[in-house]
Amino acid sequence: MDYIALGNTGLQVSRICLGCMSYGEPTRGNQPWSLDKDSAKPFFRQALDAGINFFDTANVYSAGSSEEITGETLLSMVPRDEVVIASKVNGRMRPGPNGEGLSRKAILSEVDNSLKRLGTDYLDLYQIHRWDYNTPIEETLEALHDVVKAGKVRYIGASSMHSWQFAKALYLADLHGWTRFVSMQNYYNLLYREEEREMLPLCSDQKIGVIPWSPLARGRLTRTWQEQTARSEVDEFGRSLYSDRDKPIVDTVIEIAGERGTTPAQVALAWVLSKSVVTSPIVGATKPHHLADAIAALDLELEPSEVERLESGYRPHNVIGFR
Repeated sequence: MDYIALGNTGLQVSRICLGCMSYGEPTRGNQPWSLDKDSAKPFFRQALDAGINFFDTANVYSAGSSEEITGETLLSMVPRDEVVIASKVNGRMRPGPNGEGLSRKAILSEVDNSLKRLGTDYLDLYQIHRWDYNTPIEETLEALHDVVKAGKVRYIGASSMHSWQFAKALYLADLHGWTRFVSMQNYYNLLYREEEREMLPLCSDQKIGVIPWSPLARGRLTRTWQEQTARSEVDEFGRSLYSDRDKPIVDTVIEIAGERGTTPAQVALAWVLSKSVVTSPIVGATKPHHLADAIAALDLELEPSEVERLESGYRPHNVIGFR
């Protein structure tokens, strides 16, 4: 396994991050396809054995049970300081006007709730899951700064938002001497490259670590266009992300995989990893070969002609994934 600094920090993370959204009690929240604790355990073992030290979850995944499973399973296998645990805040966790968002009240409550579910005294990376249009960003930034200074969080990061919003947040943190975001978890893959216009150049300029979510386009880049999975059959949001005009790119991924004698997942992930601005793609795994493909992609170097083939079929998309 290769390791790399997360943005402009000394924190070393594996070049693959295990996304833990797929692990949670199926009866909690709105993810009936998620794996319970016993089913999830082998994937944490497989990840650790491969040298993966970076694990990402969120308070909202499976109504908190993803954090519970992630913390309990990881900390039964490895000392706390040997892993980098990331979580996120913003989504609705309880009824009422203060049950979601990035207010000071929400952040100070939710960080403690996440720590309790994870069974740890601190988070390595605490990320705002989306931009909160109902809370001044200054309030959010100061609250995040306070949880860092209280020792509950080591670093803070952000997730999908407009570039002007992220630039504003970075500017205000510098202006007030608050803790700065060190990472951006954005939506980026061969089927959605709108982040190349502004966000990725901004992250490169500001030395921000980029940890893309859905680098395999919710699995669309790993199978034929018509093939469905248990998740895709009930994933309304996922269906809104892609259209039939994306099919030629998937076909090209499959063609190159055949020529290389490898899998489409390895080709698609190798393309993401080839981008110098990308730190560590977040990969979900519900079958053993999912992690095996992700790890193998680290050693797959695409030829310039292959990259050109993969990118040539791209068509601009509407900006999505920010809410």
